[in-house]
Amino acid sequence: MGYIETLRGMVGNIPLILVRPSVLIVNDQREVLLVKYRDHTWGVPGGMMELGESVEECARREVREEIGIELKQLQLYGVFSGDQLYTQLRNGDQYYNVVIGYICSQYEGELQPDGIEVFEVKFYNPKMLPESTDPYLKRIIQENIQALASLL
Repeated sequence: MGYIETLRGMVGNIPLILVRPSVLIVNDQREVLLVKYRDHTWGVPGGMMELGESVEECARREVREEIGIELKQLQLYGVFSGDQLYTQLRNGDQYYNVVIGYICSQYEGELQPDGIEVFEVKFYNPKMLPESTDPYLKRIIQENIQALASLL
């Protein structure tokens, strides 16, 4: 059982603040990699930090687990938090995400969705993201296309 599950067992459904490293992976054509989750929404790979793990270690682990690739250099893109990142799950669990966003353009391995959390992976032009992309993420990507390009 992981840290979040253990904590949930102690506090129930009350709102928690969770650290969620995420990685915007960009290919040579400046397309962004999105992953399709179980609920059929598109997002970027990432996940919840475990005790004793650095933020970068978490980002690398989650990407490896979800889509089977090893990330090379990560560049900090931004830290995102606030009411817009509040989530309530179907089971009643509530949390506020603190997203630590990285950008990466170099990786090794073949993209392979794990079939548990991620069911599809695909690169998209940042101006033409799927309709079911998380609205907050879509806005961040589209409002910052030029800044993202300058980071690569």
